[in-house]
Amino acid sequence: QEQLVESGGGLVQAGGSLRLSCAASGIIVSLSTTGWYRQAPGKQRELVAFITRTRMTNYANSVKGRFTISRDNDKNTVYLQMNSLKPEDTAVYYCNHVQYWGKGTLVTVSS
Repeated sequence: QEQLVESGGGLVQAGGSLRLSCAASGIIVSLSTTGWYRQAPGKQRELVAFITRTRMTNYANSVKGRFTISRDNDKNTVYLQMNSLKPEDTAVYYCNHVQYWGKGTLVTVSS
């Protein structure tokens, strides 16, 4: 069964760091683009970062220089390293690969 499972969310103070993981099963994430999205309360879901099959990466302007997306092909997992977190980063973070979505992991950044 194809699924993506996010983990690593939690409560962190502003300026802190978290690393999110997106573990895939039944899907080979290295074959296409995988993205991290987030949705804050009352807001639309937005793209945070993505990594392509060839490991090209791209980031939303709001997270450039603070977040890093990476992929471990052996573990079939995509990561999002989040540094210098701000309260406005508070959201549910979702992993996406082609038509597959995870259920999300909550990140809360306190001021």
